[in-house]
Amino acid sequence: MEQDQHGPESLSPPQIAAMRRSLTRGRMAMTRRSLMRAGGAGLLAVGGLGTLSGCGIPAATRTGADPSDDHSDREKRLSFSNWTQYIDVSDDNKHYPTLEEFERRTGIAVKYTEDINDNVEFFGKIKPQLAAGQDIGRDLICVTDWMAGRMIRLGWMQQLDPANLPHAYANLSPQFRSPDWDPGRAHSYTWTGIPAVIAYNEKATGGKKVDSISQLLEDPELKGRVAMLTEMRDTMGLTLLDMGRKPESCTADDFDAAIARVQKAVDRGQIRRFTGNDYTNDLDKGDIAACVAWAGDLIQLQADNPAIKFAIPDSGYMISTDNLLVPSGARHKKNAERLIDYFYEPKVAARLAAWINYVCPVDGVRDELAKIDPDLAENPLILPTGEMAATSHAFRSLSSKEETAFEDKFAKLIGA
Repeated sequence: MEQDQHGPESLSPPQIAAMRRSLTRGRMAMTRRSLMRAGGAGLLAVGGLGTLSGCGIPAATRTGADPSDDHSDREKRLSFSNWTQYIDVSDDNKHYPTLEEFERRTGIAVKYTEDINDNVEFFGKIKPQLAAGQDIGRDLICVTDWMAGRMIRLGWMQQLDPANLPHAYANLSPQFRSPDWDPGRAHSYTWTGIPAVIAYNEKATGGKKVDSISQLLEDPELKGRVAMLTEMRDTMGLTLLDMGRKPESCTADDFDAAIARVQKAVDRGQIRRFTGNDYTNDLDKGDIAACVAWAGDLIQLQADNPAIKFAIPDSGYMISTDNLLVPSGARHKKNAERLIDYFYEPKVAARLAAWINYVCPVDGVRDELAKIDPDLAENPLILPTGEMAATSHAFRSLSSKEETAFEDKFAKLIGA
């Protein structure tokens, strides 16, 4: 097991600073669509769906729980922790339709809680109990790929039973089948994919297409009207790809070369600023002509402004994932696996994808999504073509020492 530079359960100051950026200005901050729907939808209690306190959970009442001690057959319930605004909600903001259907079908009551606001914050909340072998009061959690890998390496997540996951095993898109942090998906399944691509306002560019990082960094017609993201893996991953280097296997020297290239653009005044998802307003108005952007934001922007376009660079694009895992000591592992599998049924997956507008990890969902919204079914930011998916790249897993070094250099670049 990897021993992190700052201890097996801690994060360095540069890592924590990076995650705080993600929470306040990054893709974890609420999008415009989420803000419109947030009223009343954040904490629901319907049927068997309850809520936990937003300020944390009590200490586990059991100690030394055996991960194999599953109570699913005797206790028809499970507890699921997720991010805010990350599941389908009814128009009146009073129901979670897919979860209620699961309850009706299986008789398993779901306690659904939107209590994950930030990977680091959530990690800090649950790590003392996990490290002590205790039940954290959750049977299913959803965290971002780099954090999922960290908790798997620490031995805190359970291996999943393929016998309870027939739909998930069969329908998981090849694009997500074997990340380096969880080969073969032994411990996790993808909840959704988050692409980082290039976006531009064609009115602001005078009709000119922007489809490469080289244009963002070097085109004099875009000077002072370019934005890049404050998320290190997305901005530097796309830059590495543009330089012909692979984020999934980059070296420290590769990373330094990419930093130097973006620094030159900063020094020339090419880049207006580094942003979280607050780039959306400037892109919509045309104050930013082109930028690195997240797919979910673009789908929402395009619905209101036809001048907003996106491009997949010839060199490829970046993708990260949020993932479902069962913590060690969870009382209801089998019930949690049944819920994971349920969301891999194409009809259910389509309902989720239509609401959250990020990449659906479920193969065979197109026809079901078309019944809900034909335009969404043809949107490659939700259902990438096989050719597009083949050009996606994920930033490789970093040791704590590497991540500290990379985030420190990136923070200096963006002035954080």
